[in-house]
Amino acid sequence: MNYENLLHREENRVIYITINRPDKLNALNTKTISELNHLLELYKFNDDIKAIVITGSGEKAFVAGADISEFADFTSEQGKMLSQSGHDLLFNYIENYPKPVIAAINGFALGGGFELALSCHIRLASDNAKMGFPEVTLGVIPGYGGTQRLSQLAGKGKAFELIMTAEMIKADEAYRLGLVNYVLPQSELMNKVNELLEKIKTKSPVAIAHAIIAINANDKDGINGYAVEVEEFGKCFEEDDFKEGTKAFLEKRKPVFKGKSAHV
Repeated sequence: MNYENLLHREENRVIYITINRPDKLNALNTKTISELNHLLELYKFNDDIKAIVITGSGEKAFVAGADISEFADFTSEQGKMLSQSGHDLLFNYIENYPKPVIAAINGFALGGGFELALSCHIRLASDNAKMGFPEVTLGVIPGYGGTQRLSQLAGKGKAFELIMTAEMIKADEAYRLGLVNYVLPQSELMNKVNELLEKIKTKSPVAIAHAIIAINANDKDGINGYAVEVEEFGKCFEEDDFKEGTKAFLEKRKPVFKGKSAHV
């Protein structure tokens, strides 16, 4: 399939996705969200693919918000549908994706772009990156999970401040708040991404998928994260990767994981 707003390539068992709307600073619209969902779905259960990387085209923006022109005249019900669709197709979808999804934040990550980054499992930022939620200046709030994920990562107090003031923060402040894992010069950003990927790719893909479920359970209302951890831990014992990993350890060799799961 040819994508209107995305570029993508496969390299060393990783899918690199570039949101490519440079004239709009890579702003998210419903077409881009749909295309991202379609592309991610293609590789969700592809055992040859170990991880996904998402970035923006150019050197100015990761994703500089949503495409406001699409919803400026929406009714309340249309607004709810827009938000729910975004959660289902992309933001919750990425958070619960069974493979590691890494955001390479190469510039402005605002509004929906910041929400996209926060939904990824690991975030790295270039030192020119700026992040924030400008929504209240438009008379609306973040609608793609920003109110929840920001407070989970940075705490309620900081979430209130950043959302109420609509203030942008620089990459080093985002790092201090635990919103990004690393900050690097833009020229070194993808090198660090690939360095992390080389470590991830040697580990059990199946164990990583179980870990994603367990870690995410901590943030879900009414869910006992410890109980989910117990359940996912137990499931690992039925997986071929567990048998290979323990056998390799006892035989003092490196494991060769097949990455095929009975459960995830």
